[in-house]
Amino acid sequence: MAQKPAPVASPDALPEVLQFMRLLWGVAHALDRTSKRMNQELGVTGPQRLVLRVVGLFPGLSAGELAHILHVHPSTLTGVLQRLIEQRLLERTTAESDRRRAQLRLTGKGTRINHVTGGTVEAAVGRALRRSSPRDRAAAQRMFAALTDALAPPKTAT
Repeated sequence: MAQKPAPVASPDALPEVLQFMRLLWGVAHALDRTSKRMNQELGVTGPQRLVLRVVGLFPGLSAGELAHILHVHPSTLTGVLQRLIEQRLLERTTAESDRRRAQLRLTGKGTRINHVTGGTVEAAVGRALRRSSPRDRAAAQRMFAALTDALAPPKTAT
């Protein structure tokens, strides 16, 4: 008796959830690949570049404020900030108004990298955004916000 041939694998044959996860995985892989290339060419990874961009926009930001803006736990930023400080791209200073508060600022070298416009994750995202409609961008933002909420650990009762 002849065996029935195996079905041809096709992304379109996946359930909707798996199709979406496949696309997310593709984005995560592309971000990682681009981040590694940026590190070779610019000396900073994608997450490091994002930190430089945000601190460049908001000089004097605290690490906690930066973590809030980036939707990450402050401990997640510790290593990134330390590497940027060691590379002399970022400096941590004490706030004059509150000596207990540390502020983040770009150094001259950090400012130069902050002004690079080509070959970055940001440039690729900008190209994709320019090719999409305002409605599609708004829908994508809502979807990513919903995913972020859905993937967050459950809140414990206090």
